[in-house]
Amino acid sequence: MCFVLYFGSKMKRPSLFFSLLILCSLSQFLRAQQPPIPLASAEKKIANKAGKNLIYNVLKRSEDSLLRCLADTPSRWEIQVIYTPVKKSGKRPSQFRDHHFNVDPDRYHYPASTVKFPIAILALQRLRELSIAGLDRNSTLITEKDRPLQTEVYNDPTSPDGRPTIAHYIKKILLVSDNDAYNRLYEWLGQDYINESLHRLGYSNTAILHRLSLPLSTEENRYANPVLFFDSVGRLLYKQDGTQAQYRPRPWSVKMGKGYMSRGMLVKEPFDFSFKNRLPLTDLHHMVRQIMFPSSVPSKRRFLLTEEDLLFLRDYMSRLPSQSDYPSYDSTEVGDNYVKFLYYGAAPGKPDSTLRIYNKVGNAYGFLIDAACFEELRTRKKYLLSAIIYCNSDGIFNDDRYDYDSVGFPFMKALGRAIRATAMPKSQTQ
Repeated sequence: MCFVLYFGSKMKRPSLFFSLLILCSLSQFLRAQQPPIPLASAEKKIANKAGKNLIYNVLKRSEDSLLRCLADTPSRWEIQVIYTPVKKSGKRPSQFRDHHFNVDPDRYHYPASTVKFPIAILALQRLRELSIAGLDRNSTLITEKDRPLQTEVYNDPTSPDGRPTIAHYIKKILLVSDNDAYNRLYEWLGQDYINESLHRLGYSNTAILHRLSLPLSTEENRYANPVLFFDSVGRLLYKQDGTQAQYRPRPWSVKMGKGYMSRGMLVKEPFDFSFKNRLPLTDLHHMVRQIMFPSSVPSKRRFLLTEEDLLFLRDYMSRLPSQSDYPSYDSTEVGDNYVKFLYYGAAPGKPDSTLRIYNKVGNAYGFLIDAACFEELRTRKKYLLSAIIYCNSDGIFNDDRYDYDSVGFPFMKALGRAIRATAMPKSQTQ
């Protein structure tokens, strides 16, 4: 029998935990007593690849009982995993081979804060494209307003000198996934530039359509704020008027779940994601690969970034909150594993000193996502790992009753450790 036991974090929904335990045990008992029941097509396809699908085999052979149970029901939890070992031999270019598990770029998941990653990249790219003398990521960025629901920003108390800058916004995005920092870069770039740039680079299934944590309509999110850039002595470097996006995403109808909470009341109908952001795991995984290994991507698909830009992004993708003075974070509220889902499950504790993780996470509406590059500091060996799990067993959105603690974070933690054991056998890590 298969038993699911996990004690690494506080469980908010013990009933789900025991349901998983009973379901897993009962399913194996019934399987032994009755003829096989036909599997859903997705599960059947994965089961038929047993022995061939590397990730499936890692899950099934794991010491973690939760991974073994979820391996056979990935579609139940909307699990998707991509693992890419990076092989290098001498002076030859590194070799990359993606291993997919239950991945479907056309199956919608809400990308949550992972959309901040391409926005941070595009902010640096846009500066390179403008190529204005004196304008760089450390220039003062003033955000103004020309519509009633927009907001202004003239200073940032979390920066060393109180100035809002692109560099400081990117730091906050990568250190703690700051929503306001993302919104300010979104408001400067605008929907047209964001989506046209991503589509031109081949990310055609990605669409970034709105700010985060602000109650603005689909139409209101089409408007970008006016912005001004100044140098350190207050000289105007660049001015951009407010704009209305002309970009229209391709028609997309996505309704999920069986209900959602609105103004304290349960609405008994599926929640509409049709006009929400989209970022498939395949695109996100490729973006991380491009920042970590730009030469592995064809030149026509690369972001316009300098080596200095790449080093800046990698630094803050891997830096821990405790390593930041500006902004500074209270370790009791924001621990070093706060945005490290894979391998740590966001649990408090001291990070592994032999491992560096370059990543971007997201979690909202029950979706838990992480896309990362792992580096073994002893050997400098790297590998890429990205994953999604959908943690909303009751099918109700906005009820703050998601299965993050009982299923999502334990899965992410166990998956990261199982893949590391595969990528780096003990003989190589000791």
